[in-house]
Amino acid sequence: MTATTLSKEAMALSPDKRLQLACALIESVESEDAPNPSAAWDAEIRERISRYDNGEGKSIPASEVFRKLREIAPGK
Repeated sequence: MTATTLSKEAMALSPDKRLQLACALIESVESEDAPNPSAAWDAEIRERISRYDNGEGKSIPASEVFRKLREIAPGK
């Protein structure tokens, strides 16, 4: 069976079954050596906090952040 034929048959499945198939396929190719996004974010957060604590960063008041967001995306 070709990948195209298999794909067409998979698309005929119910959404729940397609989701189960997609998860199974992703799990089948994931490696235990793959980077852990959660660990990467934890490291990034620690690094940002450290830079801020060392005076290498500055905070921006929430009111200023929201004002800029309203300018960039009015009505959102």
